[in-house]
Amino acid sequence: MKQLLVADDDAHNRTLIAHYLTREGFRVHEAQNGKEAVEILQKLTVDLAILDVMMPEMNGLELCAHIRENYDIPIILLTARGQLSDKEQGYLHGTDDYITKPFELPELLFRLKALFRRYSLASSDKIRLNRLVIDRKNYEVVDGDDVFFPPLKEFELLAQLAEYPGRVFTRDELIRLVWGNDYNGDERTVDVHIKRLRKRFQNPAQGFAIQTIRGIGYKLEVYVS
Repeated sequence: MKQLLVADDDAHNRTLIAHYLTREGFRVHEAQNGKEAVEILQKLTVDLAILDVMMPEMNGLELCAHIRENYDIPIILLTARGQLSDKEQGYLHGTDDYITKPFELPELLFRLKALFRRYSLASSDKIRLNRLVIDRKNYEVVDGDDVFFPPLKEFELLAQLAEYPGRVFTRDELIRLVWGNDYNGDERTVDVHIKRLRKRFQNPAQGFAIQTIRGIGYKLEVYVS
């Protein structure tokens, strides 16, 4: 059974979400503020977090950044503010999805299930993007009868994006995940490697595209075949 964390200081809203998702077969753990949420994460194995932005102790953006730094789980942010700048802050802090209040509970369920589908790709050594196969064990990309061996950092960058199609990664995140915390270069390194990947895999028939999210970073989108 998938375990969910719902962090919201609005008891009515929190209970409503928890009741609905419990009926849908999930086990839900509730937190009324960011501090309680951190304690739950330390004690339990949580598969996905649903966070309200405006919370005491630690707000949703701070909690989102904490989760992204310490756990590899999907995150959905809930907020009453729907301006583009607010969404930008959400993605910069590491959220995977963003829902503006008020919302329908079935919509939350649809988005939650979509995130689980995306994250499930990470459990395999082979990532499939339509006809393309990224083999993380052998550091190769297979396209039908053709096999490519991109330079190591290009391969690792592609694999990182492909693990979670549709998720926005900031440049800082990609530096940390691919080059490591000790890397002394700047964000332009990511841009250069993205440019090389786009040139290397520019055939639309290969089934994916790396999109620039202006002012934030990149995401990989898979074409529907």
